[in-house]
Amino acid sequence: MPKSPWLRFAEPVPGRQYLALISYLSLLYYRALPKFFRYTLQTRRQLKASPGLIGYAMEAKPWSLRALTISVWENQQALNNFVCQAPHSKIMQSLAPDMGKTQFAQWSVTSQEIPLDWSSAKARLNRS
Repeated sequence: MPKSPWLRFAEPVPGRQYLALISYLSLLYYRALPKFFRYTLQTRRQLKASPGLIGYAMEAKPWSLRALTISVWENQQALNNFVCQAPHSKIMQSLAPDMGKTQFAQWSVTSQEIPLDWSSAKARLNRS
């Protein structure tokens, strides 16, 4: 699962501010990869149905046991709703014993900055 293209689910309104999120996820064990891939598919299905999602992309490096995601949301509440609802909420619990370092960064973006740029998003992650 290499870098996925930016998937847009809603058209950003010109001049409006949105919430951007980058996440860094790492696994501790190669044996967790099948579960991670299965959960990734479930998460993608959930994302498609999530109110408030503008778009997202993923960069997976399975042989390095790492993955990055970037997403844009209408607001914090939309992101919180996604995170707290199943299957994502259950996935976080199930994967917790297999997870290494995780890191997250959030910031405001304008409609003109969507889709997000991977290099600038990664720079924000490195600063957090």
